[in-house]
Amino acid sequence: MNLSQHLNSPYRQPSALALAIAAMLCAPAAMAADGEYALTIQDHRFQPTELVVPAGKKIRLSVENRDTTPEEFESHDLNREKIIAGKSTITIYVGPLTPGRYRFYGEYNEKTAQGFIVAQ
Repeated sequence: MNLSQHLNSPYRQPSALALAIAAMLCAPAAMAADGEYALTIQDHRFQPTELVVPAGKKIRLSVENRDTTPEEFESHDLNREKIIAGKSTITIYVGPLTPGRYRFYGEYNEKTAQGFIVAQ
């Protein structure tokens, strides 16, 4: 069998179909593999104050506000701004980021609620 006969063989098409199905099945796993990171607000402070994440990857950032009062997660560096009600949790998607330090703060308690995301 020469190359053109092999490429047009009916036995080749199931292989392409199998690859397409495998790609579709793997897509949710790739999305779930995105980095997941967490910040906590307590006593009007972010913990941890510095969060190291991989550069070049999209991350899922969960921010839990344990205080009874709302806080606003704000970062001009990350182009993100989101209010977090008291006793609640939000999710923010960020990136992919180039290597560097990205400042974030709580707009309602800027003197104490501060931190950095460091992409390496």
